[in-house]
Formats: sequence, structure tokens, C-alpha cells
Amino acid sequence: METLKELKEMVALVTGGGSGIGRAVALALAREGVRVAVADLQAEKAIQVAEEAKGMGVEALALPMDVRQGASVARGVEEALGAFGKLDILVCAAGTDRIAPFLETDEALWDELIAVNYKGVLHACKAVLPHMVAQGGGTIVNLASDAGRVGSSGEAVYSGTKGAVIAFTKALAREVARYGIRVNAVAPGPTDTPLLHRLRQGHEGLFEAMVRATPMRRLAQPEEVAEAVVFLASPRASFITGQVLSVSGGLTMC
Repeated sequence: METLKELKEMVALVTGGGSGIGRAVALALAREGVRVAVADLQAEKAIQVAEEAKGMGVEALALPMDVRQGASVARGVEEALGAFGKLDILVCAAGTDRIAPFLETDEALWDELIAVNYKGVLHACKAVLPHMVAQGGGTIVNLASDAGRVGSSGEAVYSGTKGAVIAFTKALAREVARYGIRVNAVAPGPTDTPLLHRLRQGHEGLFEAMVRATPMRRLAQPEEVAEAVVFLASPRASFITGQVLSVSGGLTMC
């Protein structure tokens, strides 16, 4: 496959890059010649993905990062800048979820979902944006979810956090367009990741129903979501900002 020449020598930071969609994004960018900083709470997974990226002939850095903590994110961003000298692309892919009816959830779960799924995006954007403004441009792609667009049974709080990511993405895109910075979101449907396999335990019927409701009758593969992220991160999407691209096999259409 021909690479996107416009991406070569760019530098990307991917949060949640140690597994699932984040891993697929980091490796898809590396395949295009992008130098990648792979950030993850599980440092050993970040190291493994960084080594895979290096095997593709690009520079890569593994960063232990807890997106719930602004100081941890700031340290990781400074380390990436020290290693690469710039950051052209930020992909916020760190996320978590738990399936349960809202009335069976508690505040501890709410706080965890908000801290990872929403505040994690805020922390990363807050840390990276001053550098993008100073260098005169950059691209941010936030991983939202179709649950944030239409809601999902058993995921009320998760849906709320992803809806917040979508609204934040649109508002931020308006604020930073003047600096040459684009901000978009990718909203996957059910995707074949380690997180989904954990979530579906005890809820097989729910996930089977979602697959049946999907016109393409299957789960997304992480690599399919990653391709959408790569496109939005690339100069080929140079006039696209504040948008939400659904990658859901037609599960939602609007």
C-alpha cells in the first residue's frame, strides 16, 4: 500500500497506545513514516508497541502515562518533545468502560469513567496545545464513540463521557482553527478489542444484538478505526475540523 507522503517525518503522541484501537493507531501512523510516542498506563504494553513501531523503521518512544493525572500527562508530553523536538499529531485513544444499568452504578464508577474518558482528553489537549500553537499548527483526533452520539443501554455514564468528548472536540476546533490546528473525533461502534472482550463477559446477548443491528453484521477491527484516524490526522483532511466520523458498519446513520 502506498504511504501518505505528507505524514513522513511527522511526530505523533497516542494516549492509550498500548492496546486496542490506540495500538492500531500508533502502528498505522508508524507504517506511514510517523515517529510515535506511545503512551499508556501499562508501561510494558507501551514498550511492546514502540518496539513494533521501530521494526517498521521509524523512531518510537514508550511513555508511562496516567491520563487521569494532569501532571503525568504533562511529564509525558515534555519527554516526547525532548525526544522528537515537536508534536504534530495528538490522538487521544485512552478509554475505559463497564456495562451496568445506571441505577446499579455508583459515584466511584462515574468518577473513573469521567477521569479517563473525558478528563484524559482535557489533560492531553491542555498539555499539547501550547506547543502546537507555538509551532503554528497541528492535528488532534479524539476517540469518541457512537454511544456518545445516540446513547447505549448499559453504558449511560460512558455514553455521557463520550458525548462530552464530541462537544469538546467541536468547541475546541472553533477556538484553535486560527492557529492552524484542526480537531476532529472518530466515533467507533463495537470494535474487536481487549476491552470489548472483557465487557461482553456476562452480556453476550447484548453484544450479539448489537452485531445483528449492524448492517455489516460484524464488529469493527481496530485497524479499520485506525485508518479513519490516520486520514483525519493527515494533510489530506486539511479542510476538515470539528467533525465526528462514525466508523460503525452502519449501526448508526445520521
